[in-house]
Amino acid sequence: MTKTTARPDAELADTDSAAVETLHAIGTRIRSLRSRGNLTLQELGEMTGLSASMLSLVERGKTSPSIGTLVAISYALGVHMRDLVSGDRPSEPDPVSRREEQPEFHTPSGVRRRVLRDDRQRGLEVAVNEYAPGTSSAERPLHHEGFEYGVLIEGKLVVQIGDEEYQLRPGDLVSYNSGVPHRISNPGKRMARALWVNLDRAE
Repeated sequence: MTKTTARPDAELADTDSAAVETLHAIGTRIRSLRSRGNLTLQELGEMTGLSASMLSLVERGKTSPSIGTLVAISYALGVHMRDLVSGDRPSEPDPVSRREEQPEFHTPSGVRRRVLRDDRQRGLEVAVNEYAPGTSSAERPLHHEGFEYGVLIEGKLVVQIGDEEYQLRPGDLVSYNSGVPHRISNPGKRMARALWVNLDRAE
């Protein structure tokens, strides 16, 4: 199982050399893809809802992006989040996605994203997202291309879509255009777990 730790959107103080190398590798990939697409930092910021200064810190490996930030950037650049983190291009997937082979992405604050299926050909990603109490997908609402469906399995979640907030209970489904700024948070006192489906992902 692949486990990748993504720290919150904040400048790093003390961190080990491996983490620094990973951050620089992620930043280099983002800068390369942005340049290839002839995008300025300001233009990428408009596409994601992130500030140009934050994007500059990410590209220079001076800050570690949250999972929500990586998702927004990857959509804007026409790639998948895993491409930014690992740079690997997976082959045609097997019919069965084994639990031990499903990549996981973590933040120290307590958000975990486990990707069950990343199907580039069909523009589909299926993931299980877990939010510890008081955590969220990003510090502020972000946006990207695509459409999302989420089903809360356990716990509580608040999904902010534009200016509206929706409280989910187990069994509830939320769906929305990913182009609308959105943020997912857990206001409860225990872990929240949800099945999330993202459509129209770029190849």
